[in-house]
Amino acid sequence: MPTGRSTTLQQPAEIRTYKGQDRALRADRLGTAGLLLSVLAASAPLMVVAGVMPTTFGVMGIVGQPLLFVILGIVLALFSIGYAEMSRHVHNAGAFYAYIARGLGPTAGAGAALVALVAYSAMQVGVFGILGFEISGLFATYLDIELAWWIPALLAVAATGALGWLKIDLNAKVLGVLLLIECALVVVFDVAALGKPGPEGLSLQAFNPEALGGAGLGTALCFCIAAFVGFEQSPVYAEETSRPHIVVSRVMFLAVGFVALFFAFSSWALTVATGPSAVVATSAEAGPGLLFQLTQDRLGATVTDVLHVLFVTGMFAAMLSFHNVVARYAFAMGREGLLPASFGRTNPGTGAPGTGSLLQTGVAALVVIAFAVTDDEPAGDPTTPVLHLFTWMGSVGALGVTLLMAAASFAVIAFFVRRGTAGAQVWRLLAAGAAGLALLGIAGYTVKDFGVLVGAAEGSALSWVLPGIIAAAALTGLAYGEVLRRRRPEVHARIGLGNEAFRLDQAAGANPDD
Repeated sequence: MPTGRSTTLQQPAEIRTYKGQDRALRADRLGTAGLLLSVLAASAPLMVVAGVMPTTFGVMGIVGQPLLFVILGIVLALFSIGYAEMSRHVHNAGAFYAYIARGLGPTAGAGAALVALVAYSAMQVGVFGILGFEISGLFATYLDIELAWWIPALLAVAATGALGWLKIDLNAKVLGVLLLIECALVVVFDVAALGKPGPEGLSLQAFNPEALGGAGLGTALCFCIAAFVGFEQSPVYAEETSRPHIVVSRVMFLAVGFVALFFAFSSWALTVATGPSAVVATSAEAGPGLLFQLTQDRLGATVTDVLHVLFVTGMFAAMLSFHNVVARYAFAMGREGLLPASFGRTNPGTGAPGTGSLLQTGVAALVVIAFAVTDDEPAGDPTTPVLHLFTWMGSVGALGVTLLMAAASFAVIAFFVRRGTAGAQVWRLLAAGAAGLALLGIAGYTVKDFGVLVGAAEGSALSWVLPGIIAAAALTGLAYGEVLRRRRPEVHARIGLGNEAFRLDQAAGANPDD
């Protein structure tokens, strides 16, 4: 039972180093601003405005997308109430799986650990496809050079891997600069759209509940919740922040609020620019080019060219953010015995989880190469990575993260009930329960409409094979957790403990590298 387990805020010398190895992430590397910029980078604002929003308008036919972002913001704010309170009691780079282990038991934590590793890896790898496609297009447009999409994609894999070895505060500065410029340009477009509205003027029709009607509502929920992914990553950096019991929860609420308002406002600006009655048809025709067409008309070619470049840098920032998260999950799993002990070490010079970073870099390179080799479109059609690598992997990752949030919501309830403090936390637990049920509903919609999400033909095996990746990860993790419980109970008992696992090792006189 997790009742008696606690995580300390300090990192004593015996925890930071064990048998000569650097065994802990470096503390006090991130403050509120650095952590906020790091997690917001994963939401890739420009990629959402240019890619997700036109797809939701055009393919799903949902005019009320701005209202949808507000509704999802409320659901995720409810989720954050319990999640943030949990972050005050548990500080672990394995965030989701650590919380689930502490609430629902170590075996459930093992299942969540593998789901988190697969989901975040899928989301990061998926972005390489659209980045390669966009850079290939820029070379063709501005330099008249035909460049295969996988070349810039693999170069981005290498650059991301290199940055993953550096100090997290340096990564935060890189992410912060890219994010701030990206957001500024989107705001410039929003203001220009409101200053030069379409034929229907400054209409608020997109916020009318009737605008949520349409057969594609379930699929739109899946697309839009993926745009929020990133805010839930703040507890991953708890061990590297100053005052984690304050900073982590503060950043979580700031991130949810910012994403909900920013995307609601920007999607409304798109409806104003085209007119609510025309936004579906216009988006269906223009696709991801909608934003650039509207910008060209209102701000000119120079700003549009800058947006194209920032579209690439924004995707790179998102990739780096996901890369850092995967590396830290791998570190936490290695530290607790779910992965080989080598993953539980950090680089002596930078304090970064180097082995986890190498793992994610290798996985990303292999997946990109696999999609490049199996590209069977005529003349290597450059839309293949967008339609397959980006869409498939992004949808798999979004499903996994949604399920993790739902499970974490119920784990929060179990954690405080087992501690005997449910009465003092009753309103937080009610919020967690409501969020958990809503998130399960969204996950159900995702599975039901998965074929639509990935553009598969009716009856295609992709409709069950791709979500089956998350199911397989969960079942494999649960089975592994059960094996550990039976055969290596000392390792099973460490799941979710974080730094406290080293105290158990030392008390038992064990070497975690054995």
